[in-house]
Amino acid sequence: MTGSGLEAAFLANRASLLRFLRARGAGEAADDLLQEAWVRAAAEAKGPIADPVAYLYRTANNLMIDRSRAVLRAAERDRRWIDAQGIDPDPPGAPSGERALIAREELAAAEATLAGLGERTDFVFRRFRIEGASQRRIAEELGISLSAVEKHLQRAYRALADLRRRFDAE
Repeated sequence: MTGSGLEAAFLANRASLLRFLRARGAGEAADDLLQEAWVRAAAEAKGPIADPVAYLYRTANNLMIDRSRAVLRAAERDRRWIDAQGIDPDPPGAPSGERALIAREELAAAEATLAGLGERTDFVFRRFRIEGASQRRIAEELGISLSAVEKHLQRAYRALADLRRRFDAE
């Protein structure tokens, strides 16, 4: 199969390759990794490929293996640096593993709550509270009134306050 045949196989199997990468832990980086897999596959293909779909999956899998090895190397490098510096990896006052897990679960619940309010409310809240954009700027970006931005923020604040109350009750 020629380079254009490889490209056709890539385009026809793009969605399944994305699922493949996500299933192997790529998460939000799956799109970037898929692009990198395509660049790598296209660059390494010097002639006809007997089974282009298998070739693409093998390239994606090899990329995930490379990524996993890089993560392990970085963790080992960090561990060695911490050891060499004599730094306590769990200093006094640091949250326990259990507290860190609870915090991650609460963050996931807050993100799910915001997502459940709708795309626009989620966008307005994140743009205002996380990115620091002014309400007026958000209104201009979305082509809505300042009052509508305020209502989206109020809706998000109410939902997060309800969530906080549920956490406190547990």
